[in-house]
Amino acid sequence: MSEKVYAYDTTLRDGSQAEGVNFSIEDKLRIIAKLDEFGMDYIECGWPGSNPKDTLLFEKLKKIKLNSSKIVAFGSTRRPGKRVEEDPQVEHLIRSSAQTITIFGKSWDFHVLEALKTSLEENLDMIAQTVEYLKRHVPEVIFDAEHFFDGYKRNPDYALEALRYALQGGADWIVLCDTNGGCLPQEIYEITKKVRETFPEAKIGIHVHNDSDCAVANSIMAVLAGARQVHGTINGIGERTGNANLCSVIANLQLKLGFFVVPEENLRKLTELAHFVAEISNMPVPRNMPYVGDSAFAHKAGVHASAVLKESKTYEHVDPSLVGNRRKITVSDLSGKSNIIYKLREMGIEVDERSPEVLRLVEKIKELEKEGYHFEAAEASFELLCKRHFGLVRNYFDLDAYRVLIAKRSTDELPVSEATVRLFVEGVKEHTASLGNGPVSALDRALRKALEEFYPNLREVQLIDYKVRIVNESEGTSAKVRVLIESTDGKRKWGTVGVSENIIEASWIALTDSLVYKLMKDEEEMQ
Repeated sequence: MSEKVYAYDTTLRDGSQAEGVNFSIEDKLRIIAKLDEFGMDYIECGWPGSNPKDTLLFEKLKKIKLNSSKIVAFGSTRRPGKRVEEDPQVEHLIRSSAQTITIFGKSWDFHVLEALKTSLEENLDMIAQTVEYLKRHVPEVIFDAEHFFDGYKRNPDYALEALRYALQGGADWIVLCDTNGGCLPQEIYEITKKVRETFPEAKIGIHVHNDSDCAVANSIMAVLAGARQVHGTINGIGERTGNANLCSVIANLQLKLGFFVVPEENLRKLTELAHFVAEISNMPVPRNMPYVGDSAFAHKAGVHASAVLKESKTYEHVDPSLVGNRRKITVSDLSGKSNIIYKLREMGIEVDERSPEVLRLVEKIKELEKEGYHFEAAEASFELLCKRHFGLVRNYFDLDAYRVLIAKRSTDELPVSEATVRLFVEGVKEHTASLGNGPVSALDRALRKALEEFYPNLREVQLIDYKVRIVNESEGTSAKVRVLIESTDGKRKWGTVGVSENIIEASWIALTDSLVYKLMKDEEEMQ
């Protein structure tokens, strides 16, 4: 059986210290449930007593039973010059009812003398006494040796002594922390190996930050040197440049190195977990994030796509389904016929690869890309393009004319936009007008007013993003613009694109594609 490595998630504590992240109590409870479902071994939920929100969270957690995860309360060693029994923050940890408590203590002599302003001996007593006291009240105590690697490089004897005192106090785990995130992988490996040799019976963990962009590599090197508990956050969020990204760490340990972290069926939920946390934290998953990003298994070049379709290992280091992601063949001016064939099959369109219609479609796509179209972020427009090419999209309406007026009466007033749209819908002429807070808003409202009587399901559609890009910068104000629109109906999201020298026309193309795509997909689902 594979050797176990314990995953310790600190998204709700260290991750919440990321700039721009502010979890509510309900947010934390939802994330805890998702982490438990995934099979995370430890969930560090916060620092009870440090703020009202964390204190209330632990009160709520007393009534919640998890299936696979241990709830962890985080705090520090007792304060200098104070008996551990008299330190209120230590008492808050015990009253939290968490069965696992993690405390951090200083292991860098520089920090002891300059930050704590106490003696080296007093700091060691603080570590041992706090661990020993907590062990009388809870089954498991984890000691985070703060700044351990910096401390070891300056004074290895003292850094190791801090670990020794934690173990003598009864610590179940000693966790080596690269708190400043400045260490490189070979340093982490050598120092962790030295700790392993010094304390052969101890259970060792690793907690690193990403300031040198090495947090994932550093975590893996620590495991190879003997650590068996890995701290990190989902998507690597955290203070400054973040923590070790558990999504990459877990996948690498399990898929590449053969360690057991979570059940195989749970690992397939990794991408879902990453995007769930991203939504709640309002920190989108970067498209190019390994394993879980939207582009992690995307293939754009025609040569790559052709090879992947024959044998996935040619350009994929793992099967994307193992982490719950999927292969994505994108379409651009770099695309070849293989990309198009793959996308057509995804849409359920079976064609002969040698068909002249396929070759004409490839040429049409490349011509549109040359004009400034960009289908990688507008898969709905691409699907419509392909299905229209093969006559698979019915005509929902015909444009007679549209007009947009912008009026500004004085320097003190905001401009007013009005759009008029004339359409033929199922043989009926519709003539509508609407105001908006901008020309595109007005056009969108007028278009919907004309269509919603015939297609009530369009009321479900919301535009959630609108981007404008200059295609040919050298043309100045005469340049073409590309408009990208993202829409949702609450069940799915889709992107559409329009290109023109006129920003209103580019917007119209993207808007109409968005609504037609909704109508087409709803019809397909009913068939």
